[in-house]
Amino acid sequence: MAKFLRQRMKSAKIVIMVDSGSDTVFVAATAERCFDVASNFEQYPEWAKDVKEATVLTRDPQGRPHTVEYRASALGRSTHYTLEYDYSKAPHALSWHLVDGDIMRSLRGAYSFNADGTGTRVAYDLAVELVIPLPGFVKRRAEMRILSTLKELKTRSES
Repeated sequence: MAKFLRQRMKSAKIVIMVDSGSDTVFVAATAERCFDVASNFEQYPEWAKDVKEATVLTRDPQGRPHTVEYRASALGRSTHYTLEYDYSKAPHALSWHLVDGDIMRSLRGAYSFNADGTGTRVAYDLAVELVIPLPGFVKRRAEMRILSTLKELKTRSES
């Protein structure tokens, strides 16, 4: 039986579903201000509605948060996940990927900050693979909630 299953698995096509979303917003603040707000993870619970806790676990040689553990509300429950940040394009971009999470298999995201006249055009890209599949209407609701973080970043950066 085990041999049969191994042969079936080798011949089966494995499909990994990754959902992604992106959005862009104009922020009436400098790119530096937007970057500073986006990279001050310990203050996320003050302005990002779904983030309940953010704890910096490690810092890079410049003292910037490198690994951050979060507790957030998601899909009607509390979730925990840890992200690792990449500052290689700072202050023009900030990217991250999942180190560990209880409902996500993978997560990759990035902010980009581009000066635009009297403000900044901020783009937000996110790709997530959940541990369990979700119905389409739940995915759309979750995507809207996640992308609302960009509007919350705008409000915080302009204050």
